[in-house]
Amino acid sequence: MTQTQDGARTRTFGWADPAEHAHLLGRRSGLEILQAVASGELPPPPIMSLIDGQGMTVEEGSVTLDLEPREFHYNPLGTVHGGVLSTLLDTAAACSVHSTLPAGVAYTSMDLNVKFLRPATIASGRLSCTGTVLQRGRRTALAEARITDAAGRLIAHATSSCMIFEV
Repeated sequence: MTQTQDGARTRTFGWADPAEHAHLLGRRSGLEILQAVASGELPPPPIMSLIDGQGMTVEEGSVTLDLEPREFHYNPLGTVHGGVLSTLLDTAAACSVHSTLPAGVAYTSMDLNVKFLRPATIASGRLSCTGTVLQRGRRTALAEARITDAAGRLIAHATSSCMIFEV
């Protein structure tokens, strides 16, 4: 990705074919797929390229994503847009559920309940968003996600329900 901030601001980025991940759903567990993304064996999903996500740490039942706030994340008030923060929260919560699923089983988010606690800006430093499974059954799972800034302050919190199904 390139970013310029001299005069006219522009941003150019590329992304990998999302089919590269989708065809693995029946062959690898969710944990294996996410670990492959985290290690660089698989490219990140397109959404991470869109928001310029910085990294991923994965263990069964928990996924952490990092984001360095940039000017292109800002809303008109000069803070990171709530939609960007919500995207991080949704991704971390849902991926934490994905990390518990065997091959041939997928999920989709059913809801996302977000609480914004303080604004994030470039001055906040790297944001870290950790999703954790709270409960997983056969058909649904409940997860939470928390975004903290470089000083460890809580920026936002979310809960998410996911539907689980065979592919």
